[in-house]
Order: sequence, then C-alpha cells, then structure tokens
Amino acid sequence: MSDTRPTVEYSSTTSAVVPDRWMFRFSLLWCAATLFLLVAGGMVTSTGSGLAVPDWPTTYDQPMFRFPLSGMVGGIFYEHGHRLVATCVGMLTCAMVGLLFWREKRAWIRKLGYFALAAVIAQGLLGGLTVKLMLPAPVSIGHAGLAQIFFCTVVAIALFLSPGWVRAVPRPASSAGAGLRGICLAATAMIYAQIVLGAVVRHTQSGLAIPDFPMSYGKLVPPFDADSLTQINVDRRWDPPYLPEVSAGQIAAAFAHRANALLVALLVAAAAIRVLRNCRGEKWLTRPAWLLLGLLPTQILLGAWTVWSQRTPAINTAHVVVGASLLATSLVLALRMRRLYPVKRVEAPRVVPLRGSLEGAAT
Repeated sequence: MSDTRPTVEYSSTTSAVVPDRWMFRFSLLWCAATLFLLVAGGMVTSTGSGLAVPDWPTTYDQPMFRFPLSGMVGGIFYEHGHRLVATCVGMLTCAMVGLLFWREKRAWIRKLGYFALAAVIAQGLLGGLTVKLMLPAPVSIGHAGLAQIFFCTVVAIALFLSPGWVRAVPRPASSAGAGLRGICLAATAMIYAQIVLGAVVRHTQSGLAIPDFPMSYGKLVPPFDADSLTQINVDRRWDPPYLPEVSAGQIAAAFAHRANALLVALLVAAAAIRVLRNCRGEKWLTRPAWLLLGLLPTQILLGAWTVWSQRTPAINTAHVVVGASLLATSLVLALRMRRLYPVKRVEAPRVVPLRGSLEGAAT
C-alpha cells in the first residue's frame, strides 16, 4: 500500500475583498458632514428658528443657493444654513452611492447605500413638510428620528468599508460572545429610544416642564394631580425665572426622558464594562467601549446643564450631538461584536480528498 497522503482542499464560499482606502476616507468625510448637519439642525430647534424661513424649497422666494449671505441674520442664519448643509450632505450621499455602485463588490453594502439615499431624500421631504405644516410635533419628531437613522446608516457603511472590518477574523461561536453581542445591541436600541424620547420633549416644548434637576419639583416623582398642577403653573408664572404654563402631559414627557436616561446609563455602562472585562487585548472592541464610558457621563452632565441653563442653545445642541455620538459609538461596538462573534456557528473547513489520491491509497 502506498504511503502517499491525500491532498487536502478547502471549500471557499466567499471571495476576497480588498479594502478601498480612498472610498473609506470619503465615507469618513460623509460621516463628519452628517454629524455637522445634526449640529445645524440642533441649533435650529434650540433657537426656535424652524419658521425663520417660512417657505420651502425656496428661501424667501429665491433659489436656495442664490439667497444673499447678507440676508442670513438672526433665525434665518440657522434655518437657511441648515438647508445648505443638508443639501451638501445630500450631494455627498449621491456621490457615495455612485462609488458603491461602481467599486463595491459586496451587494449588501450597495443596498445599504441605496437605503441611505432613500433616507436622505425622505428626510429632506420631511423637513419641507415641517415648514409647510408650521412645525407639527409628529412630523418634527419623525424628522428628528429619521435623522438619527440616517446617521447610523452612514456610520455603518463607513465601518463596513474600513480595513479593520474587512480583515477581522471571526471567533468560534460561544455563549459569552452571544451574550456580549446581545447586550451591545440592546444598549444601542435603548439609546435610540432615548433620543426619540428626547425629540418628543423638544418638539412638545417640554424641555423645562420640570425646571429643577436632579429632583422634580423637589420630589423624586413630580406630582400629576390637578391641584398640584394648578399650583405649579401659578409658581411658574409668577416666580423667577417666569416660565410658561405646562400640562400634565409635558411633565410626564420630561420625567419619562429622565427616568429612561437612568435605565440607558445602567445598560450602556454594563455593556461597556463587560466588553472591557471579557475582551482584553481586543483594541478593536475596547476602544469604542472606553469611548462609551467617556461619552456617557458627558451626556448626563449636558442634560443637567441644559436644565440649569434654562435651555441655552449651545448647551442644548451639544446634548443632542453627544447623544448622537453615543448612539453611533454603541452601534459601532455592536456591529464589531457581531463581526467577531457571528450569529451562525463557525464550521470547521470541509476536507475534500482528491480522487487520484484515494485511488493510490486504496492500492
């Protein structure tokens, strides 16, 4: 019998993907522009400039890019500037989708690019509808929620184009990996829910419905009965800082935002700490975990400062933008965890012996 060993062949179901560094760098520019768009949009809401330009898509009956810079004063500066930035982001999105169509081999990433294009178009239409309908709360909240979805999509595409994503090697499936993947995903979902709840607070004018912090009208839970609400409105109207009257619904929205913030903080901290404990040496995972632990207290402080400063526009906008950054960082961590610990079990490579080798072994 021959002692010749059979040749081993491994089946391969995926084609090699080479990182496109220039497309990745362009995606980073796209991310930065989208984050700046969130800053511009936050300033519009924080300064109450949503109707400073009452027509759309024109600006005081002039094409957007022909409106003179000298006319950008007061609220017009924020609202018209927001439209200009949004148009630039739309152009970058079109360019990114074109690059994905021509240069990206992975069809699922191209489809994600098409989704981003659809989202930015829908976002522009929602923005116009917000002006046309005179800032209705449901449309404004939808506009804010979709903005965060678009930002997350942009960040995800940039991550998928990164060299680190392409070169990452999945680990064997394990219960520990599944647990980490689940808690990171849950943290991301909770942060998004908190951001939408914050949009409800902003667009229903409930930001100062509870004017003290960390207490709520001197209590852990604010009163909601009719007699207490009457006294609250008397105090708000006649005592400094002379705030407008509020409804029980506005107080409930503000309190829900605060209560949920506590749950989000606990979940995000737990996710980050678990990653740091279980993934030591994995800088691809520990870096976003450390960033989460830095952004989380910053966001809490900005939320408190927003109340203490009576919703100063710069502080209020910073609260919105850091919240978006917290969401994006949590998403990156969840996706990286999903990349290293995939849902499907990693199977051992299949050994296929050559027919000739088998015949030789049989003789």
